[in-house]
Amino acid sequence: MKQLVIQAFGDADQLKLTEAERPALAPGQVRIRMHYAGVNPIDAKTRAGLGWGAQAIKDKLPWSPGFEVMGSVLELGVEVNCYQVGDRLFGLVAGGGYGEELVVEAEELLLVPEGVSDEMAAGLSLAGATAWQGLTDHGALQAGERVLISAAAGGVGHLAVQLAKGLGATVVALASPGNHDFLRGLGADEVIDYRDPAALDALAPVDLFFDLVGGTSGETLLSHLKPGGRVVTVPTITAPQVIAAAEARGLKATGMLRRIDNEHLDILAGMIADGRLKVEVSHVFPLAEGPAAHRQIESGHTRGKVLLRG
Repeated sequence: MKQLVIQAFGDADQLKLTEAERPALAPGQVRIRMHYAGVNPIDAKTRAGLGWGAQAIKDKLPWSPGFEVMGSVLELGVEVNCYQVGDRLFGLVAGGGYGEELVVEAEELLLVPEGVSDEMAAGLSLAGATAWQGLTDHGALQAGERVLISAAAGGVGHLAVQLAKGLGATVVALASPGNHDFLRGLGADEVIDYRDPAALDALAPVDLFFDLVGGTSGETLLSHLKPGGRVVTVPTITAPQVIAAAEARGLKATGMLRRIDNEHLDILAGMIADGRLKVEVSHVFPLAEGPAAHRQIESGHTRGKVLLRG
């Protein structure tokens, strides 16, 4: 089977399409045919040798990325009776999604609900879990509060806009002008060009800042929080910098790593099925064009999700 692997840390061209052996199937596992795999910033940062992801796999190269997958069941291991061959499954895995086939524990994945497309299911798991857990578990967002979301048109951001609106918050979205109508269509109450100082200066203070950019941008936007306001910063590499700056202002700040919670994913998939949530997929690349998919995600100007097609 064909699989994309990181042969060495570096630029996108370090992703190579290789011929790999089909993994053996153990009891309790399923073999799935990958239809789509989500491409996320963590994939590109790990490939570049940055952050916790790279530290975790530095001694395991060559290694195949891909934490967010959707596919159909090809084969069932012994003791698996919850699925049938042909079932559509989606969810989070510990890597290896960038391949034509993968073997996972049956309990790791969920059935794709009727009415949810393969593409939407593929782009939901990592981005949706990050948005939901960031706003609720870490941000404690309440109805009636104002939340500021940076990179609001991106993979996590566009889901966070919809989820925050569903929680009853007033949503302030930062994005380039070309994405303003898109974000209003998702329910954003206020949409601001992040490069417009006058518009930012006029922004009324917010209760929660969901920081999806980090670094200097994250620090600068702290000035728009109410006294005692809350910050959740997602980029792990710059989290200490943003948290220290926030605490110096008397703000409550935390970083986050999303956890696998299939109960949450089931709820989110149900929201897609009944029309309360939409996953925007803007780019789909064949598996062989993995380097191009990584360059797209690294551009910083992607609306919604990038997928690889198996």
